[in-house]
Amino acid sequence: MQDYGVVILIGVLTGFVDRWVMLRNDYRNYPTYPHGHLTHLTMGFIAAGLGAVAVPALAKPDYVAITFLALAAQHFREIRNMERESLGKLEETKIIKRGTDYIEGIAKVFEARNYLVILAALLSSGATQIWGWPYGIAVALVCILLSLKLMAGAKMGDIADFKQGKLHFSGSLLMVEDVVIMNVGLPATREKILAEGLGIIIHPHDDNARLTIDSPGQRMAMIHDVVSILGSKVDISEPELMPMARKHVDKGYLAFFIVANEPDIESVIAVIKRVPVLETSQATVLSSLAGRKAAD
Repeated sequence: MQDYGVVILIGVLTGFVDRWVMLRNDYRNYPTYPHGHLTHLTMGFIAAGLGAVAVPALAKPDYVAITFLALAAQHFREIRNMERESLGKLEETKIIKRGTDYIEGIAKVFEARNYLVILAALLSSGATQIWGWPYGIAVALVCILLSLKLMAGAKMGDIADFKQGKLHFSGSLLMVEDVVIMNVGLPATREKILAEGLGIIIHPHDDNARLTIDSPGQRMAMIHDVVSILGSKVDISEPELMPMARKHVDKGYLAFFIVANEPDIESVIAVIKRVPVLETSQATVLSSLAGRKAAD
């Protein structure tokens, strides 16, 4: 049996490092830094402490201390609300909105990361208590690697294929291949779109993917991420240059249109491939008997 101080120390360090490596500071602008980093690292330290002291509490035994884990779960639920409210406020000033589905997904991820921290601290401190500190460190490394894998999630590139689509007009209707995007009235705007616009056709791999990309929330996430990285020439009260993703209603694939600041088709496709598949949009119709029969 190890000294409780060593057990708690390894658990806390494991959880804190786990939360640190799961921090992301990218184009989605969450968390904001440095205050966002400080907030989430502090909450990660608290979560790590709760997970680490659970093992000594059980070994003593002091079962009352375990009730703090239940209280922590309720407290970390407030992390989700905090992120949801913060991103919701920022949404009011954006021209290209992120969408409520994307915001809810981000908020859930922050809540889940604290639970992963508690679990990592609990397992590493438990291994230290039973087998000694070398095993505790080994378990800690495994937990950190598993946390990174669990938080990766599915991407658009996993569920669909992408190719460049031809932009053209049928009268005043802007089209990508055979998918109608919108009506464009001004001749000057049509010329600008043909000169600088980009079109992409997104083919889903199966019926699950088809329903996923059909979700308005998933489409908004794709548009937001592309605009966040490559920019857009749309301005307030100029809907004719608004990026859009429209579905071919009969064939089920998606057409994506944008007039980007950086008109590089390969970069646009690369960005869309890395867009996360939102939990609220992810379809599993093929898991049901009726869905499999319909697909056949």
